[in-house]
Amino acid sequence: MLQSLRQRTGDEGGFTLIELLVVILIIGILAAIAIPAFLSQKSKAYDSSAKTLAQTAQTAAETYATENSGTYENMTTAKLQAIEPSINTTKTNEAMLIAATPIESNEGYEVTAEAQTTKDKYTIKRKKGGELEHTCKAPSGGTGCPGHAETSSSW
Repeated sequence: MLQSLRQRTGDEGGFTLIELLVVILIIGILAAIAIPAFLSQKSKAYDSSAKTLAQTAQTAAETYATENSGTYENMTTAKLQAIEPSINTTKTNEAMLIAATPIESNEGYEVTAEAQTTKDKYTIKRKKGGELEHTCKAPSGGTGCPGHAETSSSW
């Protein structure tokens, strides 16, 4: 009986310390690859939120002009938020509308949204003739604008 018990315990195997260390090393390498990729995607999401906010403000600005005889006179971020309540004008972790101003004798406008974590600013400018211009301004070393430039003509 004692001999059969010894034989059974001798047959039971486990992982050696070396095998466990190799598995931990592999998990560490995979984590080192995955974490920076995840953080990059997170900043892209914040920038996308700011772009969407700028486009929502653009639609609200057009609605404002429709309600005010085709002029953008006296347009503000608060008035755009009254038209579209989803427009965020307060500081959060995502994006906020930082400017909404009439330009070119109140026949055009400029709306700017900022991604709060990356500080990238996305602007939509409607010129007097109706032409739209999309610009992006990133802080020094920022990567949110196309081409990773500090300013870009489109996004």
